[in-house]
Amino acid sequence: MSYSFNSRIRFSEIGEDRQLTINSIINYFQDCSNFHSEMLDLGIETLEKRQRAWMLSAWQININRRPVMGEEVTISTWPYDFKGFYGYRNFVLQTKSGEMIAYANSIWVYLNSVSGSPVRINPQDVDGYGLEEKLDMEYAPRKIAIPQESTKKESFTVMRHHLDVYHHVNNGQYIQMAIEYIPADFQIRQLRVEYKNQAVLGSRIMPLVSSKEGIYTVILTDEEKQPYAVVEFQ
Repeated sequence: MSYSFNSRIRFSEIGEDRQLTINSIINYFQDCSNFHSEMLDLGIETLEKRQRAWMLSAWQININRRPVMGEEVTISTWPYDFKGFYGYRNFVLQTKSGEMIAYANSIWVYLNSVSGSPVRINPQDVDGYGLEEKLDMEYAPRKIAIPQESTKKESFTVMRHHLDVYHHVNNGQYIQMAIEYIPADFQIRQLRVEYKNQAVLGSRIMPLVSSKEGIYTVILTDEEKQPYAVVEFQ
């Protein structure tokens, strides 16, 4: 089954260009999936009792345009497949009139929250969701090719404001970090993220930045150049 909620673009959600920020789009999508799970009593508290967690493995977000303050929007999400320990979920951001502003594919991994290891999805874990048809879009691969050449930027430390309820860097924060290394006037039409490792409070993050043929790739690594996340902007 799908889940939707309505909103209106707020001043706090727009950037210098007076349009909805990329981070706000991601927050809308994250909120929508969490509202969906909570409605079905499959949210954070239920997962904690089962010692389980859903961790995001990959994003693909396509943006047709970014709305401005005051526009009324509807955010929708639905799962379209569960396989092994993977869950697959689409998202759509639309105007009140039905114009599709942004849409996304996401891939999630079901984990044992104590060991951190992937676990097979049982029917009781997902029966409430049901499945909907896969969104008609061009699906990119989950893995992002890491460029052979890149420029190393100054490293920085993970702070408390980067963390989420699982005590590691929130998936949207990696994108926010990466955006700092692309030109301010670059119009993002598609972003992809592959999450590889979890950074925690005090971790040092070293960005590696590459630009080729209109595509920016930002690899957020530890100080041994092992990636936490790979973010690609087109």
